[in-house]
Amino acid sequence: MTPERETTRERTPAGATATTRTRARLDQPRPPRRRLVPEYDPEAFGRLSERIARFLGTGRFIVWMTIVIIAWVLWNIFAPRAVRFDNYPFIFLTLMLSLQASYAAPLILLAQNRQDDRDKVNLEQDRKQNERSIADTEYLTREIASLRIGLGEVATRDWIRSELQDLVKELDERHDRHTVFPTVRAERSRARDVDDR
Repeated sequence: MTPERETTRERTPAGATATTRTRARLDQPRPPRRRLVPEYDPEAFGRLSERIARFLGTGRFIVWMTIVIIAWVLWNIFAPRAVRFDNYPFIFLTLMLSLQASYAAPLILLAQNRQDDRDKVNLEQDRKQNERSIADTEYLTREIASLRIGLGEVATRDWIRSELQDLVKELDERHDRHTVFPTVRAERSRARDVDDR
């Protein structure tokens, strides 16, 4: 036996068929499955349905629809009998209008569902943004409050000015006392000197 066969036998359980062996391998992609339903890109189909729904909701569509219906009715009334394709009860016109309505309604609903999904995403993003803004505002409020508390303990310019003025007054008073007292002392010492003589 070759080493490859040994490893595959080790990986697959006893009694496994060939189809389970290929599915058990994770290192290889699965073969594409056949589908009865045709595949389509849901995003591209959604964009197309939104374009159609947007056009159906315009005045231009109503004008063109009115022109087509009037031309249809006039042609089938006044045209020669050989070229008329829908006689008086206009059954084919009714069929066409009901067919158009049966396609328009689901396309409009699909476009509305896609818009609702976008609105939900936008609302969720707005809600998260509002939460972040509230958290930032609360943080800034706390910071401003702590700054106010801190500023209450910090010396302001007016407080320093008043303290300096008080110091200057106190120094002036001391200076005045020292200038008055030394002259008195000097006079007393002169008087003593005179008495000593």
